[in-house]
Amino acid sequence: MKAKFLVPLILFLVLAGFLAFGLTLNPREVPSPLLDKPAPAFRLARLDQPAQSFALEEMRGQVWLLNVWASWCVACRQEHPVLVDLAKRNIAPIVGLNYKEVRGDGEIDARDMPLDTETGMAIERARGWLAAHGDPYTLSVLDIDGRVGIDFGVYGVPETFLIDQRGNIRYKHIGPITPESVEKIFAPRIEELKRAG
Repeated sequence: MKAKFLVPLILFLVLAGFLAFGLTLNPREVPSPLLDKPAPAFRLARLDQPAQSFALEEMRGQVWLLNVWASWCVACRQEHPVLVDLAKRNIAPIVGLNYKEVRGDGEIDARDMPLDTETGMAIERARGWLAAHGDPYTLSVLDIDGRVGIDFGVYGVPETFLIDQRGNIRYKHIGPITPESVEKIFAPRIEELKRAG
């Protein structure tokens, strides 16, 4: 009879334990199935020279960052000065993945927009934004439809991936990079990967 009354109490304590553990986790550190695995291959048009493309394998042999951004992204504005400072330190090249520049903007209806028109608008908007706020990127590529972002498991922007010399994703950061995350996470991990070769 007493055991019958203890079951709800035990269930409550178990659930409370899971909740308490969940509250200790960092929401910016969502586990990714791609960690320590090869980054998804891609080839996309460059923002600065759309007639030319850039492929992931061009960074082989380098430790580098892939930063997912868009001009409509409010959090990207918060992060951008940190990226500009990081680029000045020349710790690692930063490649920008301009993500759904037009169709990701909730104020633009791009459903019936021809791809050429959307691409032209994306280039103009992204270039204008970098001209106004500074360009920390070694180069940026255009992920017009967001397919590369999907391959990388992007939840939203900004997100940043640390990729090693062999093209493996070693860390995924969700949300804006902060000066604290540069000092405590990115800089040490980049140096560690460089030393490991």
